[in-house]
Amino acid sequence: MSAQCVGSFYNPAVTIPDDAQFDGKQWVSQMRAWARELGFSQLGVSGVDLSSAEPGLLAWLAQGFHGGMHYMQGHGLMRARPAALVPGTVSVVSVRLDYLPDSTTEEWRRIELDRLCRPGEAVVSLYARGRDYHKVLRQRLQRLCERITHAMGPLGYRVFTDSAPVLEVELASRSGLGWRGKHTLLLDRGAGSMFFLGEIFLDVALPHSGAAPGHCGNCSACLDVCPTQAIVAPYRLDARRCISYLTIEYPGSIPTDLRPLLGNRIYGCDDCQLVCPWNKFAQRSPLADFDARAGLSGGQLTQLFAWTESEFLLRTEGTPIRRIGHARWLRNIAVALGNALRSGQAVGDALNTQSSHPSALVREHVAWALQQRAGSAPV
Repeated sequence: MSAQCVGSFYNPAVTIPDDAQFDGKQWVSQMRAWARELGFSQLGVSGVDLSSAEPGLLAWLAQGFHGGMHYMQGHGLMRARPAALVPGTVSVVSVRLDYLPDSTTEEWRRIELDRLCRPGEAVVSLYARGRDYHKVLRQRLQRLCERITHAMGPLGYRVFTDSAPVLEVELASRSGLGWRGKHTLLLDRGAGSMFFLGEIFLDVALPHSGAAPGHCGNCSACLDVCPTQAIVAPYRLDARRCISYLTIEYPGSIPTDLRPLLGNRIYGCDDCQLVCPWNKFAQRSPLADFDARAGLSGGQLTQLFAWTESEFLLRTEGTPIRRIGHARWLRNIAVALGNALRSGQAVGDALNTQSSHPSALVREHVAWALQQRAGSAPV
């Protein structure tokens, strides 16, 4: 999912100046202008020495907070060593791409929180309602690299969009794009946290932008609101309890003690971001890519549960949702329907339609859901 090109758009009339002539600040300024033209809101540069982040990464892995994401354990310290991941890397360019749809109103946080109070409505994380961000970011990063190589001459680079062992929040914070919030996401004073991050590993030394100071202060809103208490301490997330992990990354049976806490969230969770005071400054995206697809905003659980596999593949084509597959989609909705059933919603008939599904994973979660009658104790 990463891309690499070296000097494919080389202009023989322009070459990289020698060190005596090379004006790194000017090049970074030009990169920022190109980035804005491509829809990015911010660009910064950091170095590759992340050794100070290694102890925290090792401690997080040792506690098992990565859950079933075994690739994180396998990559080990590779995440904190950009020059080991891509030999020759001396600079990392980080970019920010906002994703709130242009039609987002000033009351968007209240609107999203209200969805959680309607048990029959399916709640999909805001970032996943439109086009797959991996594709949008990767294409635009590639175009940015083409402009850079066209102007600077042949150089080595590699672009990443959440596609390799990269400590993207650490790199972005060191490049001045924001600070790590207590929920572990990157925060910016003028943009909150509703954005994607991407990186370009370069073999050209560029001046570093400088890290941004933190501004969370004594606020604990994100820790307090987390439905499953996955944020076990400031700046420390136990993925095994995170609803985003459980509904997206985790392929197995969702722990029964956590199922009632998922509510009507069927893909991801935005709660910690919705209550963050800094997100009153969240920016709208200039790109139509992140406009919500039909059914993914305000859709009813029973309607989405009725999608056949072919309909699921058609309706989620080009979105990040498609990669979890139809069975996990049904698993997630079954849990939400069970929670709706407990609240008195008439969704039993919908659940019964999948009680004999070929997937044992689906059948198990449907059976659990059917036991969640109003007034009965959770099973």
